[in-house]
Amino acid sequence: MAGRHRLLLENAQQLVLVCGRGEEYLRREGAGSPAVLRDASLVVGLDGCIKAVGQADVIRNQFSGATFERIIDCSGKCVLPGLVDAHTHPVWAGDRVHEFAMKLAGASYMEIHQAGGGIHFTVEHTREATEEELFNTFKHRLERMRRAGSTLVECKSGYGLDLETELKMLRVIERAKQSMDIGISSTYCGAHSVPKGKTATEATDDIINNHLPKLKELKLSGEIHVNNIDVFCEKGVFDLDSTRRILQAGKDIGLQINFHGDELHPMKSAELGAELGARAISHLEEVSDEGITAMARAKCAAVLLPTTAYMLRLKQPQARKMLEEGVIVALGSDFNPNAYCFSMPMVMHLACVNMKMSMNEALAAATINAAYALGKSDTHGSIETGKQGDLVIINSSRWEHLIYQFGGHEALIDYVIVKGKVVYQNERCGTMSSY
Repeated sequence: MAGRHRLLLENAQQLVLVCGRGEEYLRREGAGSPAVLRDASLVVGLDGCIKAVGQADVIRNQFSGATFERIIDCSGKCVLPGLVDAHTHPVWAGDRVHEFAMKLAGASYMEIHQAGGGIHFTVEHTREATEEELFNTFKHRLERMRRAGSTLVECKSGYGLDLETELKMLRVIERAKQSMDIGISSTYCGAHSVPKGKTATEATDDIINNHLPKLKELKLSGEIHVNNIDVFCEKGVFDLDSTRRILQAGKDIGLQINFHGDELHPMKSAELGAELGARAISHLEEVSDEGITAMARAKCAAVLLPTTAYMLRLKQPQARKMLEEGVIVALGSDFNPNAYCFSMPMVMHLACVNMKMSMNEALAAATINAAYALGKSDTHGSIETGKQGDLVIINSSRWEHLIYQFGGHEALIDYVIVKGKVVYQNERCGTMSSY
């Protein structure tokens, strides 16, 4: 096949497709057996999409007359889909390292929250920060996520709580969408906490009557494109009725429902999400058996966050039960001032060790299923013809090393590629052993 193309990756020891038949998601047995080719190559076109995937000799013959902007020899290496981080809070000012010390001394998340710390501490600092300050720190965080293999990241607002600051955060996210080589799914999370001086009912009314109409206006004008709506449905924050009202109002203006539920207390969030047609629900440490059944039936993804349960010493989400019941299980880093982790390889490792997922299940959860949770599994999350050329090349002959080597991704990852362009190359690429 003649013509010019953007990228040829050739002779990969393993080419981890994840999906091979256009699946939207993988669950039950499918999540446990991702598709893998050996001695394989792939081509990404000038439009950034994958044009061909197959055995190295077949691709070599098929594209014998073609030219490429870049060719990378992947002999002895593995190629995987770009990782998808399905839950982050990456736009904020003011770290909370002092609260980490408090937690280590025995303080609970809600005790810190009720004393004016936690989200409220970050809200104060984020309101004071300029848009430029927020963008610069956000850009740096996205670059660190990308170096760890993430090529599509869900990014929430939620540290403003007032309309002015929430819009400032969403403008920062929009700016990164337009200027950086990384996929972003943006989420309005103005119901992350009840603002000081308001009741939950007053906050709910403000969101429905003021925040969401403004988001609709900005979407129509093309200034800000928000994809999802989120609420922290929790005892002492937004109850089930307030959560229902906000999520339905968001859905009515075209936002996907993707919210925090059943984290610290059983709230019947899973049942509500299934009823409302939610795309995904995050956390779910306290989900009920009925909620798991409802999510499986509704094809509502469970975005599990191993770092949160680990850092807050919560009980682990019931990943095994969810997998066995047919829930679409995805993973996210929950990067935020309370859970400071950029690395999806480390998230996958924690999911395997603490939530008893297999490495195959964790990979599916951090690729195709995380993409599904964001409504993007038609373009992201697997290596298939027609999908976006987002890829990770690791310096190992077996892909499992990306999970097995806890914290080892900096030496393992040689290249991160978005739309067929190399956006990160390890400066020591090919010069050191990753074992």
